[in-house]
Amino acid sequence: MIDPVQFVFLRNALAAGVLVSISCGIVGALVVVNRMSFIAGGVAHAAYGGLGLAVFLGLPPAAGTLPFSIASSLVMGYAAGRNRERSDALVGAMWAAGMALGIILIDLTPGYHADLMSYLFGSIMAVSGNGLLMMALLDLAVVGMVVFLYKELLAVSYDEEFAAINGLPVVVMRYLLLGCIACTVVMLIAAVGLILVIALFTIPASLAELFTKRLRTMMVFAVIAGTGITLSGIMLSYVFNLTAGAVIIMVACIVYGITYLFRMSSSLASAGTVPDDVTSDRK
Repeated sequence: MIDPVQFVFLRNALAAGVLVSISCGIVGALVVVNRMSFIAGGVAHAAYGGLGLAVFLGLPPAAGTLPFSIASSLVMGYAAGRNRERSDALVGAMWAAGMALGIILIDLTPGYHADLMSYLFGSIMAVSGNGLLMMALLDLAVVGMVVFLYKELLAVSYDEEFAAINGLPVVVMRYLLLGCIACTVVMLIAAVGLILVIALFTIPASLAELFTKRLRTMMVFAVIAGTGITLSGIMLSYVFNLTAGAVIIMVACIVYGITYLFRMSSSLASAGTVPDDVTSDRK
């Protein structure tokens, strides 16, 4: 029987899984409701440019990825807002440009940087105490903002025009949400890597959406589902000596697939049920 408390790295990984799931569930619900999954993926991949910049300047990785992610999210949000018809192309171009910039800057930096591959596929098993502290601070910032501005975010998410008519700062709310997405992306990169960020961003929230359409309930359910999925993935990856990020995403996909099929079969069964009063009339 494995005792997670026995190993410091496993304790840190499990703690990181919980911290990541909190922001991921809350912000992920807003991402799913606002149909911003592509922007979230774009921010995640563009963040590699910040990583390359940090390596090139000799700074800690977070010193590059966090401000670069925030800047990228704001630019993507502005570009998408100005030209909604071409927003996918604009986000895709910035997505590719961020990745390319990061690779070029890393190539220009002397030395061999094998550890940077962990940012592509995640390294939650290697999260340090300082990493946990940064995740906790980002959690506080994200959760505090969402709790404080919940009503405004709710209004903007479901009826942007009505919110604007009622005097709510729609544009400001959009940019604040983009900032939260950027902060959460930085946390998720440490857990599952930038390649798999979009999956963990959307799957727990989409899983919650199968059961409820209320945003508050969706957030709570997404946090719980994300925590269970992440912790299960970490333990399975440890037991079978597999890459933690990939196992977490695979667990998420399996859970979502089974739940979706169950909900579909239940809906079909209920739709095909003939009411008792109809059967009695036929008799």
